[in-house]
Amino acid sequence: MNKKLIITALLALVAMAGQAQTKNTAIVKGYSPALEDSTVVNIYIDNMSAASDTVFGGRFTLTVPVEKLTESRLFLMGKGCPNYLSTLFLSPGVTVSLTGTDCLHPLWKVDSPVPEQQTINRIMEHNSEAIREYLLIELDDASWNKMLPIYMKMLKQTLDILPSLPVDAASLTKLEGVAHTAKNMKDFPYMQQLKELEASTAARAPKGFEKELAMIHAFVYPSHVQQVGEEFVDAELFDMQGKTHRLSEAFADGRHVLLDFWSLGCGPCRMAEPEMREVYERMKDRLEIIGINRDNPSAWQENDWSKKIVWPNWNDGKMGKGGVENLYCDEDAIPYYVLLSPDGRILWKNVGYGVGWFLGMAEAISGPKQDNSANLQLAVRHIDVNSDGTTVSFRYYGKKGYWFRVVSDSYLTANGKKYKVTTADGIKLEENNYPQVKASSATEGIMEDMYYSNFTLTFEPFDTIPETFDFKEGDGQGAFVIRNISLK
Repeated sequence: MNKKLIITALLALVAMAGQAQTKNTAIVKGYSPALEDSTVVNIYIDNMSAASDTVFGGRFTLTVPVEKLTESRLFLMGKGCPNYLSTLFLSPGVTVSLTGTDCLHPLWKVDSPVPEQQTINRIMEHNSEAIREYLLIELDDASWNKMLPIYMKMLKQTLDILPSLPVDAASLTKLEGVAHTAKNMKDFPYMQQLKELEASTAARAPKGFEKELAMIHAFVYPSHVQQVGEEFVDAELFDMQGKTHRLSEAFADGRHVLLDFWSLGCGPCRMAEPEMREVYERMKDRLEIIGINRDNPSAWQENDWSKKIVWPNWNDGKMGKGGVENLYCDEDAIPYYVLLSPDGRILWKNVGYGVGWFLGMAEAISGPKQDNSANLQLAVRHIDVNSDGTTVSFRYYGKKGYWFRVVSDSYLTANGKKYKVTTADGIKLEENNYPQVKASSATEGIMEDMYYSNFTLTFEPFDTIPETFDFKEGDGQGAFVIRNISLK
């Protein structure tokens, strides 16, 4: 082979490589003179970052790996950029261009050959005035109460335009978003319109969208969500190796079970993990934790964070859309926790994470039978009842430097009466008290600053010794409450 032929062959290989890359990627380009240099641009697919770039000269370019029509979210982090995810539909080999004159990227012009993106563009154009109002008030750090009426206006406008649009992946995504809001909102004002649109959309939808239509129907006509006091409902999931499991497996040897609904991109989920790990190590014989992940299974299985989790780590493949979450979660928010008793009844459920929650939960499980779910940081450890009074030993968990207060109007209730606090030991009533004892040997993370305080309160003696009683730290808003404290 001569030199000329070698060069020709190399150029052919380069061209083939470029074509292979094009077949499996989409290009997203953007420009606005208002964007500041160093603004970070991300594309998310299935709640995971798929591509990122940094703005320079008002421009950015992202090469996004896609193998089929893909719904993605564009997010910009920089001065003047709203906290808003813009929907982009991408296909292999296409280039999508966004242009604007400000930082309000959801309102920028989007040039794309993808038909589904053109559907999104029509919806955004129809809603543009309400969207602009929403973005500007969000940038002004307005409260959700001020933003909600504008958000509802956007949903109404979406319902109004959807009947005129083709039934495709884009219009179904928007309809699903409205239906999901309706599921999570009491007295959704446009429910009748939504029901009519759901039915008409299903009637004219082409084949291939059965899964999406079923999900929308489930949001419009939601099934019952299990509540505190009700029995758990079994479900099938799979672990990181693909082996199937059932929730009922967790109930062994009389253990409580904590369901942890989480996602890889959830900051509070990761923040809570060190405290959960500490409790898990201490309470293996009394408490099982089941992590229920809502990410794309392949991303979840390949992630290093997932591999570090020490308790059962499962997924139902629904990515937060139906499945186990529909059985237990009242809100589409994470982290979401559900505590089950050894006999399979729901004891507590809540969204978000509070420092000291799980250590306080462990204290309650290990101590006298009680319901401290209203304020998990505080738990009863011991009770001494005699004719002179009732002395209750408490432990409070909190972050170092954060105070707690117990009012002098605290009391116990039993036998239809109140029994007032008479003395306190270990804290000062009506004053700021700070956790004093380090709760863990950890030297980093949330557990490094986790502390606790032990204290006792003595109350007026019971007239008749009850089987159970309640503790109330006064009647003010946010008061500590522990119910059904057992003397057995």
